[in-house]
Amino acid sequence: MRQKDRKIVLEDGSVYTGYGFGDSCDRVCEIVFNTSMVGYQEIVSDPSYTYQAVVMTYPLIGNYGITDEDFETKSISIGGLIVREYNDFPSNFRYTKTLSETLEENHVPGISGIDTRRLTRSIRDLGSRRVLICGIDTPDEEALRIVRSQSVPTDAVSKVSCRKKWYSRTSNPQFNVVAVDCGIKLNIIRCLNSLGCNVTIVPWNTPAEEIAAMKPDGLFLSNGPGNPEDVSPVIETVRALRGRLPIFGICLGHQIVSLAYGAKTYKLKFGHRGGNHPVKNLETGRIEITSQNHSYAVDVGSVEKTGLEITHINLLDNTVEGVECREDKVFSVQYHPESAPGPQDSRYLFDKFITTMKQNKEEKKNA
Repeated sequence: MRQKDRKIVLEDGSVYTGYGFGDSCDRVCEIVFNTSMVGYQEIVSDPSYTYQAVVMTYPLIGNYGITDEDFETKSISIGGLIVREYNDFPSNFRYTKTLSETLEENHVPGISGIDTRRLTRSIRDLGSRRVLICGIDTPDEEALRIVRSQSVPTDAVSKVSCRKKWYSRTSNPQFNVVAVDCGIKLNIIRCLNSLGCNVTIVPWNTPAEEIAAMKPDGLFLSNGPGNPEDVSPVIETVRALRGRLPIFGICLGHQIVSLAYGAKTYKLKFGHRGGNHPVKNLETGRIEITSQNHSYAVDVGSVEKTGLEITHINLLDNTVEGVECREDKVFSVQYHPESAPGPQDSRYLFDKFITTMKQNKEEKKNA
């Protein structure tokens, strides 16, 4: 019988032992949990998990392997993966690698055999906090010293953003969109391409006037990791370009839009992560089941005097899930309408972006 060889030590001193897979490196991360039942490949390859160790609440992970076409980014930056049961013998005709092989190639530690129900309850009750993933031979006292002495870096967006602009084109394009890469998921680009958009992806700190010189029909603000207040260049870009062209933001992009208009953000106790969050569209009254992944939220009271209108709310905790400035043709949502796999209740938001760009082009033509 295989002996336990890895463990995690949280900064409160709690210890969980298990079996290693993926890379065998030691790493300090922020620990969070995700309630998705499927999509571990998309979670592992989502740049928004940079510097985070993700606890999967669904008990069996790895059973359908990894498929080349399903990655959400070209380079994996997740901090670590913590699961109840890991399956290293996938049953899936599309799979090309195992999850462990993929994590090992990208220097990401994984650990299985953990009581993820107990661990998730701990995160829910005490909040997200630092954790060390290490070998079982590391003394608990030494592990605790390490995890308490190291802070989680704040340069996550600059770490995952592209270094130079790149292009994703489609046949018979109708619109040109510039997407600010704060850690953009590839399925967002696929969705824009499918709706007739040529997309130019630019680094997170690209100046506003450089974007304006490209003469795009619309600006997209991507998802990404970390505190939105750490990406002040993007906030300033929105302030400079709002009212000049349609702007659509998702997740971190939503928080950036809100900050640009003067609202405030705050860190949630344990964040929203999973494909099962009910969100109410205040315009239609419709309830959307959404996929989410974020640690920060927009303060509802701070939105009132900004010129933004709250368009969506989370029915679990009443946090702000969407805002809009109709005059400036700017709108954003906290969740992921492009989720893959995941609910598709909110794909209409991409259509809204297309309609807004079309109307803006017609207004300019008739001016």
